[in-house]
Amino acid sequence: MCRSCGAIVGAGETACAVCGAPVGAGAEAARVPRHDVETMRFARAILTRPATFTFVFLAVNVLIFLLMQLAGGTENLDVLRAYGAKYNSLINQHEWWRLVTPVFIHIGWIHLLVNMYSLFILGPYVERLYGSAKFVFFWVVTGIAGVGASYLASSSGRHPSGLIGYLLFRGGDGPSAGASGALFGLVGVLFVFGIKFRHELPEGFKRAFGTGMLPTILINLFIGFSIPMIDNSAHLGGFLAGCVLALFVGYRRPAERSAVTIIWRVLQIAALALVAVSFGEVARHLGDARPHFDNPAARLVQTGGPDVEAYVNAINAGQNAYNAAIDKGDVTLADKASAQLDRVPSLDAQADALRTGLKALVVRARDYAKLPEQERKTARGQAQKQQLEKDADAWAEQFKQWTNNDGKKYGLYQEPEPTEQSSPAPNKK
Repeated sequence: MCRSCGAIVGAGETACAVCGAPVGAGAEAARVPRHDVETMRFARAILTRPATFTFVFLAVNVLIFLLMQLAGGTENLDVLRAYGAKYNSLINQHEWWRLVTPVFIHIGWIHLLVNMYSLFILGPYVERLYGSAKFVFFWVVTGIAGVGASYLASSSGRHPSGLIGYLLFRGGDGPSAGASGALFGLVGVLFVFGIKFRHELPEGFKRAFGTGMLPTILINLFIGFSIPMIDNSAHLGGFLAGCVLALFVGYRRPAERSAVTIIWRVLQIAALALVAVSFGEVARHLGDARPHFDNPAARLVQTGGPDVEAYVNAINAGQNAYNAAIDKGDVTLADKASAQLDRVPSLDAQADALRTGLKALVVRARDYAKLPEQERKTARGQAQKQQLEKDADAWAEQFKQWTNNDGKKYGLYQEPEPTEQSSPAPNKK
């Protein structure tokens, strides 16, 4: 029966013989607006393409973040410096790789999760529209443009004054890192893409890209304006670079072949090689800021910078265990103190070396205290004790120097040594 006029329609008919209204499957198709059909057709052709490098970059960012957490935390200034955060002063010392590496490192879990979610949302659109070769080039170039803009803004020596000044010039040479510049580059690409190709895009894509992205752009700029730690100059540098690239680069239309011109393949390989060489320089200059795999669970969740209190408690426990073993032959504290020294999060490379050295002293003192009393009284036993005390004195001197120098930035200080001491031992702070 026809829903329009009530006439009886024969089986298999697609239109009413009386009024001509579509029926059955034809009626359902007629209810779908034509522009939505075109949008779905376009989307199926585009969104079924692979987005391999989006997920490669996502995995690389997460991997580098985890390595930094294991090295002492992504909010630890020494770790940030070692892994390639942007410092103008170090770039001026010809550490050029710091224009590339900041795109792949993040400061804190929230920073990482927000940026990786944004990459997960934006990356596949750009990669599927333009192809993997162009996407890789876009990501690396806009990321470098963002770091470069941050470098220039920080180098200007200007301090915030007025709306524009506060938006761009935050001053100082603190660490700057994150994929936000490259993400804004992808936003710039999609913004220009929607405007440049608006006459050939279906209605749904016109609404999603081009001027449809203005609210997203303005909201993110407002957030950057409101939060002082956000580097707006990097965002704007990446965004403008993405806009410029999209002006001159065409996208791969649904009917086009998947072949990639040799020039884009060369640019893709060059961009990936630049990233690899940059992190090769990081590895070459890493020094002692390497990942530590003892107690990884505690290291991975550490936030807010180094846990100074945990470090102090572990050092004090180690000192107490050492004294108990050497002076009283009491080994009950040694194993617990050794485990505590293993678990403590990292402060810096020298602090880690001191922690490891103290643990070795505690283990040696425990093993000495476990010897039979007669063996401890022998010449060999006395020589073993004297060597242990000598090594403890050397450790104490190193710890004192570190406390007087680097320890100050953690609020640590050296207590005056007692006038009488039953046996040489690592000094307490």
